[in-house]
Amino acid sequence: MHTKISSTLFLLLAFLPGLAPAHDVDITGVARIFIDEQAPGSYSLSVVDQQVPPLFNIERILPERCEGLSPGNYSYRFQCSPALNINDSLEIPWSLQGLVAVARWADGTDVSGYFPAEGAGISIPMSDLKAGAGSLTSLASRYFVLGAEHILFGIDHLLFVLGLLLLLQGFWKLLKTITAFTIAHSITLAFAVLGIFPVPNAPIEVLIALSIVMLAREVIMSQRGELTLVHEKPWIVAFVFGLFHGFGFAGALGELGLSDADIPLALLFFNLGVEGGQVLFIMGMIAVNTVFTKLFASNTASAHRGLAYGLGGIACFWFLERLPALVLIN
Repeated sequence: MHTKISSTLFLLLAFLPGLAPAHDVDITGVARIFIDEQAPGSYSLSVVDQQVPPLFNIERILPERCEGLSPGNYSYRFQCSPALNINDSLEIPWSLQGLVAVARWADGTDVSGYFPAEGAGISIPMSDLKAGAGSLTSLASRYFVLGAEHILFGIDHLLFVLGLLLLLQGFWKLLKTITAFTIAHSITLAFAVLGIFPVPNAPIEVLIALSIVMLAREVIMSQRGELTLVHEKPWIVAFVFGLFHGFGFAGALGELGLSDADIPLALLFFNLGVEGGQVLFIMGMIAVNTVFTKLFASNTASAHRGLAYGLGGIACFWFLERLPALVLIN
């Protein structure tokens, strides 16, 4: 399988160096706000990330029956009569990828949600922030999409999966290896997000790059006929390195500042989104390969070799680029 797929992957790799690694994609352009209900109908809105423009006219984002009480740059007070309900929404005029809103209601419940951009702004429906107001479906769809985007735009994760495709022969060996990778990163994703085993991001980024370097080396050794443990039992290595990749996935979810009540479901659907994106990538590569192997049936060995060196070269660059960040860890 790997000799056939190499021509396709070689072409794909040509586009990868210009793309950002996974963990520079999802959080970039995402702001956080807190909506606090001091009493029914009385609220404050705080903006955590001050790189976004201030809301000079708070009433522009509120329902018509609401009134701003005091001007501010990043903290605002307003009141609504009657109080906010599930039919209301806040319209934030920011040109961002999205934002996370955390609502802390007067009855003691905390609800959070991720809201992607829609056109020129971001709409925050109160139905998604009111506990028990049908927010499960919205939460599921948003975090599933966020997880899928994270891996589909996460070039370092895709390069690792791509390396496995190059190394493996046979459907069952591929299935076992991808399953081991999936189980491993699901474990550490859960541990990191739930705070059971938090790990600083910088060493994880370095280890992820190193995992791709080592996998590329194994591919090259396999081409030379030097069979190693990785080639014979790739699911073991996929599981070990999958643990590192899981901590990388956790960075996207953990930085969103979710409320404790939303973490379990957000974690579940984010992880399902990651797996869905991973399956989509693999199926897409196989489908594209079917077409390209008919066009580029010759010279697959040289294309395979060039791809392996390119894979390792990009990963080496990322490794050296991320290494200085370790010095900044306190």
